[in-house]
This record gives sequence, structure tokens and C-alpha cells, in this order.
Amino acid sequence: MSASRLSVLIYHRVLAAPDPLLPSLPDVQRFDRQMALLRRHFTVLPVSQAVRRLQDQTLPPRAACITFDDGYADNAEYALPVLQKYGLNATFFIASGYLDGGQMWNDDIIDYVRQAGGGPQTLDQLLMELKYLPFEHRQRTASALAPPRRRPLMLRSDQLRALHAAGMEIGAHTHRHPILAAVPDADARADIAQGKAMLEAIIQAPVTLFAYPNGKPGADYCQRHVHMVQEIGFDAAFSTVAGAAYEGSDLLQLPRFTPWEPDRLRFLLRLLAQRRVAV
Repeated sequence: MSASRLSVLIYHRVLAAPDPLLPSLPDVQRFDRQMALLRRHFTVLPVSQAVRRLQDQTLPPRAACITFDDGYADNAEYALPVLQKYGLNATFFIASGYLDGGQMWNDDIIDYVRQAGGGPQTLDQLLMELKYLPFEHRQRTASALAPPRRRPLMLRSDQLRALHAAGMEIGAHTHRHPILAAVPDADARADIAQGKAMLEAIIQAPVTLFAYPNGKPGADYCQRHVHMVQEIGFDAAFSTVAGAAYEGSDLLQLPRFTPWEPDRLRFLLRLLAQRRVAV
């Protein structure tokens, strides 16, 4: 069974240098080390190919995929060159509403805590307090706290096209990144569909992969949202349930996990341990 399991890693950002406020985010050197380990010990596949081979029961031993969520500009600036260095493919799940100068609510809060001189614990507490507020209330609260923005954090459309032209896969992550379970069904469906349509218009290619915002089943999305994703035309979708996929996994709720460990040995051990949990 272990040879037919699929590990899917989640990243969000790759920083130019370590950030004490965001210790879980890899800088480019840590990301480079992690990609070198993946290249050496795993068979990294594009997500669409991995999903097909999962269905066909033809996955190679230690199959893995690399994914990025949200659509940060550093994905193109720092992550892409490292991926190309090691000949690796990744899928980028983009919240289309923040392209070309937008900013997500959590980054407003990060900017606020940074300006106020707070630390990671303060940041985590604030993010948890705001995460499940009604969407518009959360947006207004975060915007009111945010200091003036510096350089744009999110991808431009031309950077997204460059990722696609480089052979990376582009997936959808809704338009505005709402907690789907916390908004009316009509709004959820519209947000999922709008994200897909906007990305397809930008890259001029079908977008058939999806990642649920936040991604916890029951808390962040429900079975009705899984049906929406299928009806809107996605072939596969991803949660944030930790573990590895296998032949019996629901293709519209495939597991993924985030590799938090900063050192190489613990990173590798975590990858191997996650493969023992089939979801």
C-alpha cells in the first residue's frame, strides 16, 4: 500500500529572508533545501498527473506533489526559480480577487501586528479571533487595523501567466477566499465559479483543480460545497486534512499537509510519517 500513496505538500509563501514574526514560513534557502530533499527521496508529479495515476493505480513509489495556496508574488519571484533548479512541478491555487494589487485580510493583520511590535503569539491570537467572523465584518475590521501598504504582496496577472508558461499548473482557490461554510450557498457557488472563470481568462487554459479555503471539512466547507465544486467543473479538489491519498480517496477531498519543520531531517521524517496516514 505504501507505494500507492500520494503525499501533497502545502506552501503559501517563500520569503527572501527569515521573518521572526512568521517563523513557520520558509525563506528561499530553507525552501531550496526542502526541494533538494524532495527531489532526492520522492517522485514529484504534477497534480493532474498524480490524480490520474492515483485513479489508475499506477503511482510510483513515494509519489508527491507540491502545491501553493492564495497567490503570493514571492511564488513567482523566489519559489519558481528553485522549482526550476530541481526540475520540479508545482500547482498554484490562486484566490483570483487579490491579483494585481489586492491584499488578503490576514496580511492586513500581519502588517498591523508588525507595526505595533507584537510577536507571533499575538499574531496567532488575532488571526484566530477574526478568522470565523462574517466575511464583510472580517474584511472591514482587518482593513481598519492595517497600516498603509508597502509593496504589493500578491501576484500580478503577468506573473501568473509566467508561472503557467513555465509549465506550472494553475488551480482555483475561490475569488475572495471566504470560509465557504460561513457564507450563503449562492455566494459560495458564485465565488467558486468566479475564481475559475477569471483564472481561465487570464491563462487562456482550463482550470480543473481546486483547493478549499482554509480547508477543514465540516468547519470550513461542507458536503454541499463538494457538490458545487463538482458541478462547476473541477476534476479534483483538496482539503487541509493531513495524511496521504490512496486509491480509495475522494478525489474532491484529497488530503494535504504543511511541512512546518525547519531542519532537513525532521522535514523528511514528517513527510515519511504522513504517508502512514491514509485519508
